[in-house]
Amino acid sequence: MVSVGLRALPRRRPKQRSAAEDILLPWQDSTLDKHQLGKRMGRKATKKGSRSEGSHSARAGHVSMPNKDIKDQKFPDKQDSSFPQTSFVRYPIGETCRKQLDPETVKYFSEITNLLESGEVDLEERPVICGNALEETRGKEVELAFDHIISHTLQKLLEGCDAHHLCGFLQSCASNFARIATDRCGSHVVETAIKSLAMHLQDSSYFSLIEETLTSICKAIVAKPVEVMCDRYASHVLRSLLCLCQGVSSDSEFLAARSSSVFIKKLNAKGRKGAVEGLQYDHEGFPDLFKFLVTEMLKNGESNIAVLQTALKLLAGQDQDVLSIIPVMLGCKVESSDKGNFIQSTEVQNIRDLVKENSFSHLMEVILEVAPKILYDEIFEEVFSGSLFELASHLSANFVVQALISQAKSQSQMDKIWEELHPKFKDLLEAGRSGVIASMIAASNRLHTHEQKCSEALAAAVSSTNESPKSIVPRILFLESYLFRVDKSNWCWASNCRMHVMGSLILQWIFKYPSECIQPFISSITSMESAHLLETATDSCGSRVLEAFLSSNASDKQKHKLIAKLKNHFGELSIHPSGSFTIEKCFNVGDVSLREAIVSELLSVQKELSKTKQGPLLLRNLDAEVYERSPDQWRSRQKSKLSVYKDFLAEFSEEPCPFMKKSFLPDNPKKVTQQSNLKKMREEIDASLTSFVAPESGKGKNKRVDSASSKKERKRNKGNNDSSARDKVDAGNEKKRRRKGDSANSSQKKLKT
Repeated sequence: MVSVGLRALPRRRPKQRSAAEDILLPWQDSTLDKHQLGKRMGRKATKKGSRSEGSHSARAGHVSMPNKDIKDQKFPDKQDSSFPQTSFVRYPIGETCRKQLDPETVKYFSEITNLLESGEVDLEERPVICGNALEETRGKEVELAFDHIISHTLQKLLEGCDAHHLCGFLQSCASNFARIATDRCGSHVVETAIKSLAMHLQDSSYFSLIEETLTSICKAIVAKPVEVMCDRYASHVLRSLLCLCQGVSSDSEFLAARSSSVFIKKLNAKGRKGAVEGLQYDHEGFPDLFKFLVTEMLKNGESNIAVLQTALKLLAGQDQDVLSIIPVMLGCKVESSDKGNFIQSTEVQNIRDLVKENSFSHLMEVILEVAPKILYDEIFEEVFSGSLFELASHLSANFVVQALISQAKSQSQMDKIWEELHPKFKDLLEAGRSGVIASMIAASNRLHTHEQKCSEALAAAVSSTNESPKSIVPRILFLESYLFRVDKSNWCWASNCRMHVMGSLILQWIFKYPSECIQPFISSITSMESAHLLETATDSCGSRVLEAFLSSNASDKQKHKLIAKLKNHFGELSIHPSGSFTIEKCFNVGDVSLREAIVSELLSVQKELSKTKQGPLLLRNLDAEVYERSPDQWRSRQKSKLSVYKDFLAEFSEEPCPFMKKSFLPDNPKKVTQQSNLKKMREEIDASLTSFVAPESGKGKNKRVDSASSKKERKRNKGNNDSSARDKVDAGNEKKRRRKGDSANSSQKKLKT
């Protein structure tokens, strides 16, 4: 046991400071603007990212609850000037302006930091050292948390101490919790403390202690809810607290900021089920405290959008709570919700106006994502029906329309969406709202409705009736380049330009349609020039389009027509990370002769390919080593695989074999489940065939599988060799005994002499 106290460390001579260093608080100094203040603060403030097409970055925004009297009122995100203040000092440029700490305290925590970072502290001693150091913070929590350097030390102490010292620190901070949480440095300290509590909840014996601590913190927040919710630093602390109370990890992917990957998952439209699956419940929560916090937040007219988003996501799947909270967020009365009417007619226009606000549009997306069917249907009919094109054309509201379409529940809703938006496909693309088009195509594929019409409308939006369909796919790949060209009829392939992300997503969903619905797109992609296909395969967006086509239910003849244009370029493609995926798709689609051509080209660049990140895995998946050692055995194995795939699909799939005709869009849900497992079954077949078919012994790494005769022969030889082996062992033992006897005799002679 090692204990460290304040008096155990030597004193340091106090640093001399001049009287000119004493200044006012940063926000009291009129000569400093926000930009100058930001440069002096050590930690960077969160930058507000721009919201572009396909980007769903969840920015914290201040927005009021829909209310006629209170709207868009902003609160200053700085400390309350009513708090008691003492003398502050100006540190050198680059450091923060904080209250002066006595040199003895600074020296002590500096020594603690060096001790923890030295690596000399055992795991058993670390909680004791951290706990003793936290005891020295009693009564000075605010000043220490405000210090830029010592705040980092406090974070390490809070992560390493035991539950009793952690809860003791938070309870001491409870009276000043709002003040610390709204500080630039202090917010990191209390957020670290809250996240550390989740680790101690794994032990149920600490549950009551942690619950008592959280209760005191929640009461402190409720005393000044607006200051905490609307502060750019404290909002992060409040979100972590909500996650802890609900028993969910604050690092859950579902709670993360919006990104292109999250947008793709939204197109898959798992809806509320996906929202519930995205939550990671790590420990037992405190549901009463969670409801207490959310209820108090909703009582105020001013709220932080990011906090409300987190609260809604944490309630995903709890229909009763969601139904009682969402109408309040939309400005509707609770009394009408109890009667079954969630949206009041008097608030419809107000909601439409709020959806056009950048901050509220983020919240509305989450509302549509977690809303139960009964509430979603009413929002669809009352708020959005009849105004889809107006909102879809708006800079911020178009993201809400994308969420609305992605969460469509029935074909009847898709019919209404189609009636309003299908004449405006071209207008939406030219306005830069391609995300709305992608959402429509994905929803029609999911609900199996309007697939033919969506395909025709998209083709008409990028080409005229007099033009050949040859240019449809290239124009969508370079959607932005095509739309901004004045003379669109003379548009040509844009070489050395990055392909459009949203255009790539649109084509990927198009190739999930039945082949009879997308013949113009199939004709267009198969008629592309070899150079253009090669450039597409090496582009991160374009390669996914080729993979989607090769995975579609187009005929083998059409797929082989495209693959034939890539021959003699497979080695070049394999060097590119994106091209390697295209090669693997071509290999899976091809017959034995095509597979052999691909592997032979890869072996010609094997030395260079092995140095890349994807090279060894690609060579292993294609059995290139087996082909190099024994081409005949490789061909035999590939024929066996193709035969097994054909027999398996003919047995378990109602559709013809994929090497003749494939259809991966069955209407029966059981077929959907069956088709979703085909890839997994295919991998299992590969593994089983690999174990049955034995490669020839070459370099000693691959062992030949023993035949039955060789095993019997070894058994016979084993019996004959047993006696000789025993004789050798006995002879060896006899020699050892003689040596021991000789050494014993010699030692006795020495002792006698």
